[in-house]
Amino acid sequence: MSSPALVSDTSPLINLTGIGYLDLLPRLYGAVSIPRAVLTEYEPGKQAHEPDLATQAWLTVVDTVAIDPALPGGLGSGEQAVISLAKLSGARLVLIDEERARNVARQLGLHVVGALSVLLRAKQHGLIPAVNPAIETMIGQGRYFAPTLLAKVLHAAGDLEASWKEAEWLPRHYVRSTMR
Repeated sequence: MSSPALVSDTSPLINLTGIGYLDLLPRLYGAVSIPRAVLTEYEPGKQAHEPDLATQAWLTVVDTVAIDPALPGGLGSGEQAVISLAKLSGARLVLIDEERARNVARQLGLHVVGALSVLLRAKQHGLIPAVNPAIETMIGQGRYFAPTLLAKVLHAAGDLEASWKEAEWLPRHYVRSTMR
């Protein structure tokens, strides 16, 4: 298997699909791989109008991934498969939104990005006009992001004039915690 540019977990795919920006992944990263476990997690919640991941030409579904037995407990099956696949394949990046899995991936030397990183990079490349409307839509759909992280991303994108350290401006709806 050649090294994929990016191996993705389920949540970022759900988040990007929910705001109509799944197409940013191949435009920004080219080859994207997911383990079968991620597809299995994604499919049950997929709405009729949302894309079928298995049919996306830019996406490779890897059927068999040997799970690294050294991975700590507390990770979901998709997260375990994503981290293991990224290590085994030599992926440049791993796309994960959950904090625990991100920390484990970093400890293993993997380069981690999240859905907000994708939006920020898309803004920097002129693929989207702003990140704030996309973030507001995700939050309206029940996604959670730490207020300081939101302020930092919005500031980096030029969508927030104040310093990211001044996160008090963020409305209360920015701290909801439900997921699809």
